[in-house]
Amino acid sequence: MCADVILPENKATSKAQVQRKIVHIDMDSFFASVEMRDEPSYRDIPLAVGGSTLQRGVISTCNYDARKYGVHSAMPTSQALKLCPHLTVVPGRMQVYKDVSKQIRAIFLRYTQIIEPLSLDEAFLDVTDCKQLHGSATLIAEAIRNDIRNELNLTASAGVAPIKFLAKVASDMNKPDGQFVIPPNDVQGVIDMLPLEKIPGVGKVSLKKLHQGNFYLCEDIKHTDYRELLRKYGRMGLSLWNYSHGIDNREVITERERKSVGVERTFSTNISTFEQCWEFIEQKLYHELDKRLERASPSKEITKQGIKVKFADFQLTTIEHGQNQLDLDHFRELLQEILQRQKGREIRLLGLSVMLKPEIKEQQLNLDF
Repeated sequence: MCADVILPENKATSKAQVQRKIVHIDMDSFFASVEMRDEPSYRDIPLAVGGSTLQRGVISTCNYDARKYGVHSAMPTSQALKLCPHLTVVPGRMQVYKDVSKQIRAIFLRYTQIIEPLSLDEAFLDVTDCKQLHGSATLIAEAIRNDIRNELNLTASAGVAPIKFLAKVASDMNKPDGQFVIPPNDVQGVIDMLPLEKIPGVGKVSLKKLHQGNFYLCEDIKHTDYRELLRKYGRMGLSLWNYSHGIDNREVITERERKSVGVERTFSTNISTFEQCWEFIEQKLYHELDKRLERASPSKEITKQGIKVKFADFQLTTIEHGQNQLDLDHFRELLQEILQRQKGREIRLLGLSVMLKPEIKEQQLNLDF
């Protein structure tokens, strides 16, 4: 059984252990907000931060004026412009965003050292032992948001809850520039009415399968035998059972072990043949992946190699095989296999990846259930 999945017989013990105060901070349309802050002419107009070209680019993020037209992140820029012809698209300034992210983290550190960044613009904070503001997680979240607004001229939303997944859900309940607090006594009531698509990690494919099983709310999951969920949905089903009972014992992790390394490219012009793909892998992608792997793991120990392909119709497909060391020839085999799914379509994106071998921790594994 996976270590991060709590078995039902541990339910009572697990709930008794959950006494944390977790804050999830999520910056509001971060990249676009930085651009609007630095360039006043971008304010009060639909704005998106996007790819290098209008024909091939993808939207990284957009402001709320653009979202009113249906524009969203990961959308092709060409499609975004069809939805909003007067959309202003600007190139990203990643170094600027990284610098601002460091300033945001410095604000977090005034309140707690227990910080788990999820990306440049969001993080979990454990403020359980924070003595400031009478130890109130609600007041701490408000103070952090005020500091960000006053010092950086940006806005953030916050969620406060005793467990991680619910804090993340809560940060989306009063966006933008707001916060939502779920006290311990309200946890189960909020969870019962929570649509399954609001749970982090439940994507479109998983949601479709759940709906086919007549599961729409966490309450539907809660009243189902966990063995049925495990049989139908595997590990995800058991995780949803735990969440639906308010069980989430994950701690805020200050250091996260890197699990994979990858490189990818979106082509300015689609390619279509095995020879074109292989030439690009052999001459470009493989050498870049090798360098990144060496920086991430000097031993270069891996467990898998994989290839990702996005076709012209934007369908994405991946394939990976077990492998203990980086091998160019193995990518040739993977490429041959994945292109069997091509079905005459051109290719707009090609990527390579490896799964890193986990570090061995010098600690006794707890196998008790």
